[in-house]
Amino acid sequence: MSDLADLEPKLLWKYFLDLSRIPRGSGNEGAAMTWLVEQARALGCEAERDAVGNALLRKPAAPGREDRPAVALQAHVDMVCEKNEGTPHDFARDPIEPYRDGDVVRARGTTLGADNGIGVATALAALAAKDVRHPALEVLVTVDEETGLAGANGLQPGWLRARRLVNLDSEEEGELTIGCAGGVDTVTTRRVRRDAPSAGRRALRLKVSGLKGGHSGMDIAAGRANALRLLAEVLEAIVEAHALRVVSVKGGNKRNAIAREASAIVLVDPAREAALAADVRRLAEEWRAAFGALDPNLSVALEPAEPQPVLSAADARAVIGFLLAGPHGVEAMSPDIPGLVQTSTNMGLVETYEDRVEVSFLTRSALDASRRALTRRIAGVAALSGFEVAHSNGYPGWKPEPGSALVGLVDGVHEELFGKRMLVKAIHAGLECGLVGEKYPGMEMVSIGPSMWDVHTPDEHVSIPSVERFWRFLVGILERA
Repeated sequence: MSDLADLEPKLLWKYFLDLSRIPRGSGNEGAAMTWLVEQARALGCEAERDAVGNALLRKPAAPGREDRPAVALQAHVDMVCEKNEGTPHDFARDPIEPYRDGDVVRARGTTLGADNGIGVATALAALAAKDVRHPALEVLVTVDEETGLAGANGLQPGWLRARRLVNLDSEEEGELTIGCAGGVDTVTTRRVRRDAPSAGRRALRLKVSGLKGGHSGMDIAAGRANALRLLAEVLEAIVEAHALRVVSVKGGNKRNAIAREASAIVLVDPAREAALAADVRRLAEEWRAAFGALDPNLSVALEPAEPQPVLSAADARAVIGFLLAGPHGVEAMSPDIPGLVQTSTNMGLVETYEDRVEVSFLTRSALDASRRALTRRIAGVAALSGFEVAHSNGYPGWKPEPGSALVGLVDGVHEELFGKRMLVKAIHAGLECGLVGEKYPGMEMVSIGPSMWDVHTPDEHVSIPSVERFWRFLVGILERA
């Protein structure tokens, strides 16, 4: 990290690098939150935790700003833990390894955690700053955002005193987010029967890899391949054609990330192995051409595996059929905001256990009715394929209020500092503002952030100049609030 020590603003980057040394995958944020509270108390700030693990840090107003209403800054401490195949990284123990690559910061083989570590570091830098004329500050740092906004969901009314909140979890400089989609998780389960493997058959792993993946909300309209769907397409083409028996299917890493990799273990008669390999090569070429520049590194390949008991033929057909038919992708675009996805679902995970197969979806929509309708369709297709359904982790959307005083303030500061107005928008992704607004009716909220790309993937990177401008922007907001 020595090549990052001189980045500006130094204090913000120091906090980010210190945080990067602490494992903080969703559900494993205890050490990071302890560090956060220690940093705040060392700065002379009040710091407390709630029952679900969130932290609230308070700093009095700067001299002469005591009469101004308080402002809350909000970020989440957890990160999505994704790594490239072959990267020897244990997210429960090992530090992230950020490095500079020109004008961006990346991590070696893993997600960087700029989502939302930059937000946390920025909030801490605001608490530490001695030369910012801010009103009373509250910093709300939540846990377990990435797996269903559990920290924000457990937030209790009455804890926050501020009535204005700046969320620091956006990912594009110059954009002002004032609304977001709500979401719900769906886990579908089919009980399966096992048969003993046929004697003399060879076990092979059919592997789909090299895909870009991406955020299941922000990138769902990009047209990229989903490894689970692509695996099902290939299996549909080869299982009966080569009399294969299927042992397992698995793929995806997070329900809120488009699946980049997936695999199936199959058993094949050695006499048909050469023909199978030829078909797989042909299918790989066809799909690579179909996705073109959207996923240029798409790979479909076979490799040796260990023989295991196989799924019954009926179970294998049902699982492959469900992966083909289950909803994935954009369902509807917004009729009011050009280019905004209104409703979508992400087929994010599939896992095969000894006695069952599970397929998980994350459905998002700005409209509660549309979200419910799409989850009912998932349930209907699942039932036809013999899968049981459970819904969980539902959270509300955030209704845009473009005329609010806070929106006007933030947009005006941006124009003053950078000479141009912001792009005011809503996004097709979950932000904790929806839950904060539900628990604090009337709270004025906006979301801002520096430019970062490919979040939730090992290609995640953040712009160094954008972080510096983001800090100046936030200081400007606080000094005019």
